[in-house]
Amino acid sequence: MSFRTTGLAALALALAFTGAARADREPTAAELTRIDAVLKEAGFTKWKKVEVEDDEIEVDDAIDANGKQFDLKLDPKTFAIVKRKAE
Repeated sequence: MSFRTTGLAALALALAFTGAARADREPTAAELTRIDAVLKEAGFTKWKKVEVEDDEIEVDDAIDANGKQFDLKLDPKTFAIVKRKAE
């Protein structure tokens, strides 16, 4: 195997592992309990998909008490809402 082929194989392998580490996952039961409490306290009445990543928690289509829809990002350590994007 040439040096170039070996380098390309190593790069492909590194990229494959990097992608796997950043994959979204479902929240654990404990995380979901905390997320639900934070969202209800903030006035949200329902939401659809919740995904956890290393650096953030994403909540899709959260509906507030006025019926407005938002996509939210929460801090995975504090569970605080750090970003609201109106839909």
